[in-house]
Amino acid sequence: MIIVVAKILFANQADRDRAVELSAPIQLATREQEPGCNAYCFAADPCDPMAIQVYESWQDSDSLVAHFDHPNYLAMVGMFTEVGILESINRAYLAERDEPVYGPNFEKREAFFS
Repeated sequence: MIIVVAKILFANQADRDRAVELSAPIQLATREQEPGCNAYCFAADPCDPMAIQVYESWQDSDSLVAHFDHPNYLAMVGMFTEVGILESINRAYLAERDEPVYGPNFEKREAFFS
């Protein structure tokens, strides 16, 4: 699995809010139409009025690479170009192991990946 995380910065809250609104249909289309997309979320940061937090989860490298040629990706890039962004701080992570965050009764874990 590949996890993509990013922070996208805007000049002001109005531009950030407009980007969130305009991107919602593209986010949904990406989730529904693109094979290998497990999650695709661009959401307003509740603590930074000029930032969007991004979380994406892709089944594998091939599905993420295919995303960059998909019309949904091109629509998202076009929307961000129209609204205008100041910066995108982004990383992709290869997740080879995973565990639940909580125990079966929602108890806190004492260790991870031990």
